[in-house]
Amino acid sequence: MFHPGEYPESVEFCEVGPRDGFQFESLAIPTELKIGIIRDLADAGLPRIQLTSFVHPEKVPQMADAEELADVFRTQPGTRFSGLCLNMRGIKRAVGAGLTNVDISIATNEQHGMDNAGMTVSEGVNHASEMIQEAIGNGMQVQIGLQTVFGYNEPGDTPLDQVLEYCKVFSEAGVESVSIADSTGLANPESVKERVTAILGVTGDIPLVLHLHDTRGLGLANMHVALQLGVRRFDTSLGGLGGCPFIPGASGNIATEDAAYLCETLGIRTGISIPGVAVQSRRIAAHLGRMLPGKLYRLF
Repeated sequence: MFHPGEYPESVEFCEVGPRDGFQFESLAIPTELKIGIIRDLADAGLPRIQLTSFVHPEKVPQMADAEELADVFRTQPGTRFSGLCLNMRGIKRAVGAGLTNVDISIATNEQHGMDNAGMTVSEGVNHASEMIQEAIGNGMQVQIGLQTVFGYNEPGDTPLDQVLEYCKVFSEAGVESVSIADSTGLANPESVKERVTAILGVTGDIPLVLHLHDTRGLGLANMHVALQLGVRRFDTSLGGLGGCPFIPGASGNIATEDAAYLCETLGIRTGISIPGVAVQSRRIAAHLGRMLPGKLYRLF
């Protein structure tokens, strides 16, 4: 039994760089380069990798090769590969591509919902519920992601009681896991403690995943608090790549190498080769022609 204040013996990372990171870049990333990086990230011990997003290729050109990537990796053993879907068409594309894991993401803040998807939160919840049933009906495991849980325009402007209600609804809908995102990087250690503690009380045995952006430099501090609360799954991105096209100023996720190093210093197993990930961070940095936000990848 886990006791608050202790650390879990091990954690599991989902590498979201190939989706959350790559989609944010204006310079085209060739499919073959993506395939090489993803394959080597899997070899470096990443147990989960978010391959792509099934979105309109004209709106997010970097994700135009979603089916091709799924075809390459859907049968590769040892790593769970998933795709992000924002609507029913995306679910149907993921099913057609042969993926068995899908991520569904919705807004929890009314203004963000209108800015991002042109939907109220209630409309988004209803739509996501239909998507979940469609995916489960096709034999998929589903992770539901709740965006801007820690705030959109300012800290705490997403109502916690509504977040808890959505967590309860989706926990009862058959999802494999619930992910909560600090999309704008407004979280701090105190808000993480408050909100994660409350959400864990609702999700019960369903795994809780934290998706932390490092916009204000508190990503690892927030992760540290979550570890002490018993959270064992985190989204990370090689080299700290990422952002959000719909949130001005949002920077990338916590860097995979940096998060793994933090866990190592705390005696928490990750199963990840930090040098192995770092090579891929340097590889994509060379292609992009710039340094990435992460720290550890520069040391290997």
